[in-house]
Amino acid sequence: MKKLFIICTFFLSFWSLSSQSKPDALVLYRQGNYPEAIKICEQEIAVNPKNVDSYCVLCWSLVRNSQYAEGEMRAIEARKVAPGDVRLMEILAEAKYYQGKNNEALEMFRTYIANAPANAARIGNAYYYMGEIYIRQGKYQHADISMTMSVYTEPLVDIWWTRCGYAREMAGSYSSALEAYSKALELKATNGDAARGKERVAARLR
Repeated sequence: MKKLFIICTFFLSFWSLSSQSKPDALVLYRQGNYPEAIKICEQEIAVNPKNVDSYCVLCWSLVRNSQYAEGEMRAIEARKVAPGDVRLMEILAEAKYYQGKNNEALEMFRTYIANAPANAARIGNAYYYMGEIYIRQGKYQHADISMTMSVYTEPLVDIWWTRCGYAREMAGSYSSALEAYSKALELKATNGDAARGKERVAARLR
């Protein structure tokens, strides 16, 4: 019995050591070590080409590492394995956004929003990116709607409030732009873009 206990303890210790020594791609991604996260994910996918979680972390890491074209390519590849995975929809949309593929990105963000749960982690981001695309296109009322949804979803991001204010300002909605810029400054008093925007729209309202 004692011998069995020693053997079991040895294997448990070995298993624990092996688990701890194995790099975790998601942890590396969250730490900002994108190249290493990419490397680990590629190894995991080589072993299991249907490992959707590895594909997701890979694509997130590629986009955060500014490898947008490769991120798009791998997300498209991953969606052949899991076409309904909303994480892949969102990161594919981001990859397209950063390459200036505005219409394709918009369509994919819409697909993500239509399929993701209302409390999905990236809903606010999706609305924000859509707003930025509409600003690029000069569709400021559309941008206002999208940016408003982004700050409604996540109300503590000062940069989003600033861009919401800008969209409203460009649409000629100066009172609501003033509110958005003011909210951005409440969240971060040193936000220079919000301060300048607030000053501009305040002058318009005098």
